[in-house]
Amino acid sequence: MVTHVIVLFSERNKSLFKYMNKRSPMKKLVVVKVGTSSVTRKDGSLDLDALRELTDQIAAAVKKGFQIILVTSGAIASGIAELGIKPKPNDIVFKQACAAVGQAILMEHYRQLFKRHNLKVAQVLLTKDDLANRVSYIHICNVLDRLLSLGVVPIINENDVTSVDEIMPVMKGYKVNFSDNDILSVLIGNAVQADLIVILSDVDGLYDANPSRKGDARIIPLVEKMTPELKMAAEGKSAFGRGGMKTKLEAAEIAMQSGIPLVIANSRRKNVLIDTLDGKNPGTYFKPLGGRMPSIKSWIAYGAGAKGQIKVNEGAKQAILRGASLLAVGIEEVSGQFKIGDVVSIVDSNEKEFARGITNYSSDEINLIKGLKTSQIKRVLGYIRRKEIIVRKLMYVFSEVS
Repeated sequence: MVTHVIVLFSERNKSLFKYMNKRSPMKKLVVVKVGTSSVTRKDGSLDLDALRELTDQIAAAVKKGFQIILVTSGAIASGIAELGIKPKPNDIVFKQACAAVGQAILMEHYRQLFKRHNLKVAQVLLTKDDLANRVSYIHICNVLDRLLSLGVVPIINENDVTSVDEIMPVMKGYKVNFSDNDILSVLIGNAVQADLIVILSDVDGLYDANPSRKGDARIIPLVEKMTPELKMAAEGKSAFGRGGMKTKLEAAEIAMQSGIPLVIANSRRKNVLIDTLDGKNPGTYFKPLGGRMPSIKSWIAYGAGAKGQIKVNEGAKQAILRGASLLAVGIEEVSGQFKIGDVVSIVDSNEKEFARGITNYSSDEINLIKGLKTSQIKRVLGYIRRKEIIVRKLMYVFSEVS
């Protein structure tokens, strides 16, 4: 049983209240993620009462001066209910079709419910590549900022019609940046520099054991450090959603590393969002590990994914860990196809990723100059774009907290 991270509620509440009121003169920006189980009934159809309760709370938060970005699930489930066809296991195309049907239904309900509070909404559908591409990423940030300034509530969902893991390129070193809406909510929080991320689900928070197997399992009110014991306690997922507590912990870990507080709470609890924003926090609060991570580094670490990988020798690894840039002489092998400006993984001789960065050279160029001293690069390529393959300031090392 995990007991070393359990603290009194008053201590946790004080911590959250202090963080949420740290910048009181400014509007506080909150990303709220709601899972499939929170907006649907057991048969998968949309739970309009739950949607009404959620939108009422968001409207109340906006009236209090908060800016809210809503990341919602439920399109596939509502599409299945609308079509009235039971899906076959692993029928990806059918699920994509259901998402196309269900997304329109979901958004229309949100539009009508928010209209009751004189609030307008905007639909934002994203794919993995939208966040991986730096130009698209900046456009997303700009549009979300403008929508918020206009008083519009952005409603974000993954574009399941075009974004599924099974159709991504299978290439060594290629890594996607999010696998479900839990991770997406944190990446959006990073992009917009949110003050808080709230993940609403069908559980009261993180337990110290699986409550379905252990009757005396207790909620962990405050997490200050992610431990193996915590990750072992996270098991199971809902019938209609893709994620579970495991992906929520992954999302929380990214938020903690990025300097953003995150709360996991039960969406069915009355006034759960308002209570959280008031500092009461009725779920599990994940405390940031340090200050806010610079925007470019948070994108490199978590937003961009990786288009390929560069394997380095032990000398290069240790130099990077001490704060150096990556030079050609330390490179042993290149995997995947990537261009100048892409983000790539940096792995050690055991192929364990320890850093990511924006490359100054393409995979084809690096294959020609790997292992060479900087003075030898021009003789091979005919030019030297930069002496560094990856500059340290455009690199994120996973053991560091910026």
